[in-house]
Amino acid sequence: MTSTHHFTVEEHEQGKRLDAYLSGAFPEMSRTRLKALIEEGHVTLKDKPTTTPSLKVQVGQCFTVFVPAVAAPSLEGQEMDLEILYEDSDILVINKPAGLVVHPGAGNADMTLVNGLIAHCGDSLSGIGGVGRPGIVHRLDKGTSGLMVVAKNDHAHQGLTSQFADRTLSREYLAFVWGAPNPLEGSVDKPIGRSPHNRQKMAVRPHGGKEAITHYKTVEMFGRDASLVKCRLQTGRTHQIRVHMTHINAPLLGDPLYGSVPKRVSPILRADIEALLSPERPALHAYRLKLRHPRTDKALSFEVPLPEDLEALHAFFIELM
Repeated sequence: MTSTHHFTVEEHEQGKRLDAYLSGAFPEMSRTRLKALIEEGHVTLKDKPTTTPSLKVQVGQCFTVFVPAVAAPSLEGQEMDLEILYEDSDILVINKPAGLVVHPGAGNADMTLVNGLIAHCGDSLSGIGGVGRPGIVHRLDKGTSGLMVVAKNDHAHQGLTSQFADRTLSREYLAFVWGAPNPLEGSVDKPIGRSPHNRQKMAVRPHGGKEAITHYKTVEMFGRDASLVKCRLQTGRTHQIRVHMTHINAPLLGDPLYGSVPKRVSPILRADIEALLSPERPALHAYRLKLRHPRTDKALSFEVPLPEDLEALHAFFIELM
């Protein structure tokens, strides 16, 4: 449904850019979306479209913003069983299972998390950039399980994106690694970029990579063979934990892309572990998520236990000891 909104410039707003002024006056919409509405002629002054986002506003000017009806998503909604821990009109928090792809792409045209969210949310998606789709502000790899937060509208999307940018949103993971990190607790501060040798992989890149910082702590050791490690992301690069743990010689169990099984591991132990984990299932689980609600600023915290396959892996190591 199309909606119309009127805003009158006050004295303290004199001289602001039009897009910046409307962003403050109309917090339901992101500045990016408002800029697009201006350029598309959906903002008027004295009944005439004004298409210049950088226009300096003057006291007493009255702007009208016409917000078009939310466009139907280009992707098909597909029913699926989603574990939703929290939902309101702005956000939802889900516990993603391993094996579920977040967004359609090469080799995964449908039956992704986004398809499931479109079906689940229906008309409650008020639009990201004018399109009725969920706002994915961070992703988990296909093989990684655990917590994700998703935006249902522009305002929430902008708020969550800002929390990722200023690093006030906290994500913690549990990872089973080969051997043990040395030292057992610390931080890996190594830039990450695309591997020059394999375009499907990321790698530590001293030159040309993006800042990447992972804080880790070993919480359990299973002899010399493996350990359970908590990882907290300070940044959010693609495959960050997998790359950083491999860099410090503690690669994740079950990781087909980065995981290198130490030679000392017996073939029997290796086969037992492979039987417990699905193919392309790194032993990585996003177990804790902390954020501030993008509308109310209320602190929210979520925690989920290990899924069945990783719980079985943990029990296997305990029994082995």
